[in-house]
Amino acid sequence: MIGVHMVLVILGVLVLAVGAGLGLAAVVAGWMPPGPGRAKVLRPRVWGYGTLVAMAGIGTYLFVGPLQGPDMGHFPVAMSGMAVFGVGLYVQRRAFRPARKTSS
Repeated sequence: MIGVHMVLVILGVLVLAVGAGLGLAAVVAGWMPPGPGRAKVLRPRVWGYGTLVAMAGIGTYLFVGPLQGPDMGHFPVAMSGMAVFGVGLYVQRRAFRPARKTSS
């Protein structure tokens, strides 16, 4: 019989895999999934990089923190994963703005 912990691990892996796949598609091909937010993103490759960084951060947090167990020994590593997740969200937010113009 499969336990609740295993179900959460499987769901976590699925969410991370889908997020990483969408991020890779945005970085490599500039493709984003259809939806209302797609029109707001001006730089899909930057959004893809932000998504990849966010997935790395939330994956670190999940598998070192809550899904590891009640041990608090890895708490700083889990919290650094949350910080990396925040950086990824910041990079995603930067994709909504147009690129800076450089003078040559």
